[in-house]
Amino acid sequence: MFEAVEELIGEHADLEKRLADPAVHADQREARRLNKRYAELTPVIAAYRAWKQAGEDIETARELARDDPDFADEVKELELGREELTDRLRLLLVPRDPSDDKDVILEVKAGEGGEESALFAGDLLRMYLRYAERVGWKTEILDANESDLGGYKDVQVAVKTRGTTEPGQGVWARLKYEGGVHRVQRVPATESQGRIHTSAAGVLVTPEAEEVEVEIGPNDLRIDVYRSSGPGGQSVNTTDSAVRITHLPTGIVVSCQNEKSQLQNKEQALRILRSRLLAAAQEEAEREASDARRSQVRTVDRSERIRTYNYPENRISDHRVGFKAYNLDQVLDGELDPVIQACVDADAAAKLAAAS
Repeated sequence: MFEAVEELIGEHADLEKRLADPAVHADQREARRLNKRYAELTPVIAAYRAWKQAGEDIETARELARDDPDFADEVKELELGREELTDRLRLLLVPRDPSDDKDVILEVKAGEGGEESALFAGDLLRMYLRYAERVGWKTEILDANESDLGGYKDVQVAVKTRGTTEPGQGVWARLKYEGGVHRVQRVPATESQGRIHTSAAGVLVTPEAEEVEVEIGPNDLRIDVYRSSGPGGQSVNTTDSAVRITHLPTGIVVSCQNEKSQLQNKEQALRILRSRLLAAAQEEAEREASDARRSQVRTVDRSERIRTYNYPENRISDHRVGFKAYNLDQVLDGELDPVIQACVDADAAAKLAAAS
């Protein structure tokens, strides 16, 4: 596996040379592509050079140990350090998800539990907005359908990075593990007897597609307009500004009514539709892939009940990886990184095992 790094070193050097050429930056799209690849290769090259240097240091220490036994302990320490570098390098060489650096559209939908589920959907939305704020991402509410008590029947939000990110730290790289059914156990605000109820909300995370990635023919769309409404059916708009787009080939339906302008609602709906079509295309490609390819697909199944939020015990549990912590209040305030990292680590271990 390490022999492949020699080829990557050549590619890295070539990229460095091309990026130093001012003419390359005349094409911003190409410059971004080259910068992205350069950023992906840099930690691999650095780890490989450290691994080789560690090997040379071990040989030097062994030679010294032949004349002076005191160097024997240093040899053992260097060997342990090189084993750690070996594991790191193997992990860096595992094929990455090509969408890891993409921005995402995150959707939260109320599920079982009626009004309580809608309130929980609002809590999840706030958690993700606070998390994005903590890590420095930008967020934009694309559309929201509020419930009577201030929760959300469904809400879509775009989450974007600010500038370039380190490999593995992009929005999709972190939030792709959030897709699935989230379950809450607590005493609802609507419960007068103080009994603990269980309800659920669904989260869908899709990488946001650029227009060039997903082609949508005008004849593939049916666009309907209607008047938007607020909680309880109260009219909040006197014009037909809300937009519903149906993608006829797939049957995917997207509605937006958050903006006052019909044109703005149409643009937001098309953004959501493109991301869903891209996700559907990627999932279809994964289904058609070979067994070897499928073994490298992320291990997290978005269709399963992935997480439980237990308010009485202040406990959060991720059922996919066995993660459990008793700081639910902090997680709901945006301290989501330890939960996500547990999923990242489990996914990386599964991919590493498949590649061995």
